[in-house]
Amino acid sequence: MQTFVTQLIGMVLLIIGAILPIVNPLGDAPIFLALTHGCDERTRRELAGHIAFYSFFLLLGSILIGSFVLRLFDLSIPVVQVAGGAVVCAMGWKLLSDNPAKPHEIPVDAEQARHIAMGQAFYPLTMPLSVDAGAIAIAITVGANHAHTVKYALLQLLAAVMGAFIIALSLLFTYRYAEPVGRRLGPTGMTIILRLSAFITLCIGVGITWDGAKSLLEQLAAPSVLSAAPF
Repeated sequence: MQTFVTQLIGMVLLIIGAILPIVNPLGDAPIFLALTHGCDERTRRELAGHIAFYSFFLLLGSILIGSFVLRLFDLSIPVVQVAGGAVVCAMGWKLLSDNPAKPHEIPVDAEQARHIAMGQAFYPLTMPLSVDAGAIAIAITVGANHAHTVKYALLQLLAAVMGAFIIALSLLFTYRYAEPVGRRLGPTGMTIILRLSAFITLCIGVGITWDGAKSLLEQLAAPSVLSAAPF
């Protein structure tokens, strides 16, 4: 029993250690506030719950069945990285180049702001803001070793559930309390942090895209090297 618990803790820590730095809830909090501009605190709390819920199942699905889905559609992780990285780049560039909302661009009332924000709960607030292509690729890689025994299958399932839950919980608390922190920083401080976060998001998107493109180029080069080799 002790060995089972030790292995479970090790697998959970592996999942959290691999995925949580990529998810980066603290770095995404200013962007979350910018994308929910005009919403009240109650709406942001509800959104935080929705995002955590979606993120949990997105990460859990990526860990448990991500590699099967890729195989079903004959896709590879580099392809996911290139496509997803491009989406992250687009979002980062949009946030970096957008001007602060003007008075006439702000929704006329809290109910309208809530309706608009709730429509963004999955895209772009969950994916690609909270769980981007990099996090999904890492989650698929972590879950790529499939179980060959019932004990290992149970370990893998429990670790995936616990790891995804802890990461989703970190998103929930970070987004839920982002507004009070934003009020303390003030408009100028939030603008600075938002621009820096947007630039980092753009850089992350470029990095994800480059990693995928580099892997695809290496796959293209490999057959050429083999065909050129003397026999």
